[in-house]
This record gives sequence, C-alpha cells and structure tokens, in this order.
Amino acid sequence: MQPVRVALNSEIIMVILSKKVKTSDLELKDRLVAINRVTKVTKGGRTFSFSAIVVVGNEDGIVGWGLGKAGEVTTAIAKGVEAAKKNLVKIPVVHGTIPHEQVARYGGAFVLLKPASSGTGVKAGGAMRSVLESVGIHDILAKSKGSSNPHNLVKATMEALMELRDANEIAEYRGIPLEKVFKG
Repeated sequence: MQPVRVALNSEIIMVILSKKVKTSDLELKDRLVAINRVTKVTKGGRTFSFSAIVVVGNEDGIVGWGLGKAGEVTTAIAKGVEAAKKNLVKIPVVHGTIPHEQVARYGGAFVLLKPASSGTGVKAGGAMRSVLESVGIHDILAKSKGSSNPHNLVKATMEALMELRDANEIAEYRGIPLEKVFKG
C-alpha cells in the first residue's frame, strides 16, 4: 500500500498503520512505568482506585503501551498489559540504536532522541527509559523537557519512535535503490 501525500496528518497515519504488529507468537516483557492512586469521596467515605501505565515489548523492535484502571493495583496492571498488547508497533532499530535524530511532543512533554555509538548505554530517565529498553535499544541519548508526567512522556516517546524510518523504508517510499539513498 503506497501512502498518498495529501497532508502531514494522513501521511503519519499511513506510517502508523503500516507499523502495527499482531501479538501472536511474541515473547513480550512488561514494565510498569507508574501507578496512580485516585480517591473519590462519597457519602460512605473514601473510595480508592488505581491506574497503572504499562509498557510491553520483545526487546527486538516491537513495543506497545497501555493504561489500566481498577480497584486493586494488580488488576490495574493486568488491564494495562492487555491494553498494551493491543497497541504493538514495529520500531526500526539499527545496531542497537535509532537510525536518526527525532523530536516529538505530546501535551506538555517534549522528547529528544539521538542515536549513540556502541557502548554508550541508554541515557534516558524514568518513563522514557522503560519504553526505550522495551524496544530493545541499547545505545541512545535522550532528553525530556517540559512536563515530567509519565503518561505524556510515554506517549511522546512512542510518537517519536513511530516517526523513525530506516534506509530501506526511505528507498521504498522514494522508489529508488538503497545505494542511491546514501550516494545521492
């Protein structure tokens, strides 16, 4: 399916749709990013409920995130894992890092991802680290600016990762051989 260049939004949607992955026969590991306790005050007293944001991935280029809400923490985490398995996408990972620099914004969270040389490690904090390790990236420089809200950070990081394209995708999109992408 060839994406049609109508507007930037439709192009991004076509890229996202082409990167969706099915959960069958994948060994996924889940990481808990954050748990939030919410209190509702009623006539009978306080009622507590929990929300958990979870990231799942196979550490080989496939990752997804999910939000689970329930009256108990374990149930909220289980619901988050199930939601994350429905949102799996394929991310291009080249030699343990990303193919190019990428920035993204979601809400108040601003994320900058830079490829790094081998041996650098994952230089990222908090929620970004969970997403990047679940993808299987071993060497990356990342910076989050603005909001430190884990929900927005996870969404901004996922948005940045979904916009990444490797050389094969670019060659196919332009309709030229792979060598011509590098040599002009």
